[in-house]
Amino acid sequence: MCGIFGAVSLTGRPLRHSGCLGAMAAALAHRGPDGEQIVGHERARIGARRLAGYPFRSTGDIETIVPLYERLGPDGVGRLEGMFGLAVWDDQRRRLVLARDRAGEKPLFWSQVGDELRFASEIQALLVFPDQPRRLDAPAAELYAALGYVPAPHTMFAGIAKLEPGHMLVAQQGGVTERCYWDAAAVAAGPSRLAAAATLRAALLQAVERELMSDVPVGVFTSGGLDSSLLAAAAARVMPGEQIHTYSVRFVEPGYDESPYAEAVTHHIRTQHHVVTADEPALERAFTTITRALAEPVGDPAILPTYLLAEAARADVKVVLSGEGADELFGGYPTYLGHKAAALFRRTPGRGVLRWLVNRLPSSTGKVTTEFLLKQLVAAAELPPVERHLTWFGALGPDPRTLAWANGVLDGFPADRSLNRLLWLDFVSYLPDNLLVKVDRGTMLASIEARAPYLDRAVLELVLPAPAELKVRGLTTKAILKEAARGLVPDDVIRRRKRGLSVPVARWLNGGLAALADRYLAAPRLYPDAPTARLVAEHRAGTRNNARKLWPILMAELWAERWNVETG
Repeated sequence: MCGIFGAVSLTGRPLRHSGCLGAMAAALAHRGPDGEQIVGHERARIGARRLAGYPFRSTGDIETIVPLYERLGPDGVGRLEGMFGLAVWDDQRRRLVLARDRAGEKPLFWSQVGDELRFASEIQALLVFPDQPRRLDAPAAELYAALGYVPAPHTMFAGIAKLEPGHMLVAQQGGVTERCYWDAAAVAAGPSRLAAAATLRAALLQAVERELMSDVPVGVFTSGGLDSSLLAAAAARVMPGEQIHTYSVRFVEPGYDESPYAEAVTHHIRTQHHVVTADEPALERAFTTITRALAEPVGDPAILPTYLLAEAARADVKVVLSGEGADELFGGYPTYLGHKAAALFRRTPGRGVLRWLVNRLPSSTGKVTTEFLLKQLVAAAELPPVERHLTWFGALGPDPRTLAWANGVLDGFPADRSLNRLLWLDFVSYLPDNLLVKVDRGTMLASIEARAPYLDRAVLELVLPAPAELKVRGLTTKAILKEAARGLVPDDVIRRRKRGLSVPVARWLNGGLAALADRYLAAPRLYPDAPTARLVAEHRAGTRNNARKLWPILMAELWAERWNVETG
């Protein structure tokens, strides 16, 4: 993985840092004459172009941060666009500024040991220090068990924190302060400017064009679904005549493979298409790489095919576009429709009998089957909305601590009774702490970079405050996005039911990973009170598909062993 790490003493010793520029930027601030134009680049575009003059020595995006910081100090972070994990050491003021992009595309971890503050773009860089504790953070572990991921600012290591999206940290001799420079809740509370699909379409095309301002080849991860197909079509629109590479994954497991849909779309758009096979040997190889390399448990199994796609794309491109953010912004998950179905279920006479009948449907290891969705529905339909949502989206399911955390996250957002509250919760937590982790770690392990045009600042500020009715209309998810896509992608893509990038782990846990699952889940070290033995037994007997609950716990147990985590 590419990144940097560093340390600075709060009593005045100089910064130590090393690594490569890409995942993070490290800039040593110094002065230049006034009046020269700033020439920004794609990942660190600057809102106000004419700032302090500066004798530029490169054409990259990182150097532009130096005069911006000299003119505005830490407040200059708010002028940056795109994705970044940023470290600026101000030698004159003996000040370190850390900052993370608005949506959380790039990671940034930090810890304080004694009088030294350490920071890194990956946790394993912090573990290089011999005096860095490797103790389990119990509250973070509880949240992980409930959700399947660790929400910022927590990490699974006690004493190591994750800077939240849209936040900056300033460390100097007087101490450490952290503040928000971009607030999704404040944006969501603003007036909506999104009324027509044409407005959204223009914003998305501009976002894709900004992401394609690159001097390296660019590709697109495609699934045949709306989000990625629209990105590929937009790329073809803004780069006419350019050869665009697209990549999709082919599963050999029946019911999981969607590569024919992706290939059909690329024929329409006329890209150079590549299909990557994710059979069991390939998935096992990805599994070994992920569990050995990452010093954090990633509970989303989709990181495995993401890594395989990135590994294949590396032969052709240095940057890929991915569709992360579209579901959270526009209401794309079937779960959102499930909340509407829950209201109908609660009004159904004899729903106890219906629940009994649904729970006796034969269990399936297939991909998002009707049986699975119905069982999920009846299990949580009568819970309050947030608890119901976390039950459907999480791992072992929410406890009081998790519910308190979720309601705290939503405190600053408008008291909207629509689905927007759940979309906002997913945007500020599930997206940055699960989906973007999966994409960033999977691609960086293969030494390529992923960019998400749906998370462009202009798109975020257009969509976050928009009424829920524009996003989920009746039984139509992503309604306004589908309208914006008409004419760019085929109609059958717009009509297709969302399936998502799922991995056949349900059958894998009963097959190639059975011995591993038995070893770590019979009596888990991190979660001795978790009912994993019962869940495994149900899964093996075929009475329940418990893969969604078991996989994150298995990944956490493997992580704890790999990194010698102390649990006492």
